[in-house]
Amino acid sequence: MPKINNLDEAAEAVLDAQQQKHRLELRGLGTKTGIGNQPVYDACLDVSAMQGIVDYQPEELVLTVRAGTTLSAVEAALDKANQMLAFEPADLSALLKSKSTGTIGGVLATNLSGPRRLTAGAARDFLLGFDAVSGHGERFKSGGRVMK
Repeated sequence: MPKINNLDEAAEAVLDAQQQKHRLELRGLGTKTGIGNQPVYDACLDVSAMQGIVDYQPEELVLTVRAGTTLSAVEAALDKANQMLAFEPADLSALLKSKSTGTIGGVLATNLSGPRRLTAGAARDFLLGFDAVSGHGERFKSGGRVMK
């Protein structure tokens, strides 16, 4: 399956897979595929092309990114403003022999957090909202931006 560039393409691919009764694997960079049971799937929905910082307002502590954006890109942008991710993403790259720490979508999908989780919270605790595609190929939104 080709790389998905946006949510409309993702919705179309999911709907097509559902109609053909294909099981889908969702994958960004695939850095966490060595964890747990290996998925059984008929097709792979590769979202690694859905990259980029859409909006960043350091003074508001609000960052909007696409799911395939690498953690290194997110952390580099935050570092320029002397900021960081409060939930401390778990870096499993050495353990999994990966060159990348993965994507922000992968972090949120797995809810993996580092040792600071006990005091700072998990990745999902810092998510204000998201746009996504259901298993029926329908786009939906959850949460959203809040006004101060």
